[in-house]
Amino acid sequence: MSRILSIDYGKKRTGLAVTDPLQIIANGLTTVETKDLLDFLLKYVKEEEVGQIVIGKPMQPNGQPSENLARVEAFVNRWRKVSPSVPIVFYDERFTSVLAHRAIIDGGVKKKARRENKGLVDEVSATIILQDYMNSKR
Repeated sequence: MSRILSIDYGKKRTGLAVTDPLQIIANGLTTVETKDLLDFLLKYVKEEEVGQIVIGKPMQPNGQPSENLARVEAFVNRWRKVSPSVPIVFYDERFTSVLAHRAIIDGGVKKKARRENKGLVDEVSATIILQDYMNSKR
């Protein structure tokens, strides 16, 4: 089997998570500068067998699009042009940042460490998106 990769796309930083090859568990992969995302992904899918990408669809709690949706859609369109063999799908990401913050705090990460590693929330958010997506497919 191939991996599923997920993206929590941000204006500055983007969190990434990936499944194991059997698609059983979602794990945080890394956080990259958004300007470097396309290059990072192209390199990653060359080195690892990725069958699908799931990208968080940023929506407001009331179901309206968030201000980041236009950037996400532009990235998806670019991805589909440069790598049509790896499909990319949207998945609702509402509340994942809140859940990620809570998981990090509940996990015992100290306030100073949270301040120093701003990308941790993005990576954990990507992991939550991916795990939710996998649960929805079961």
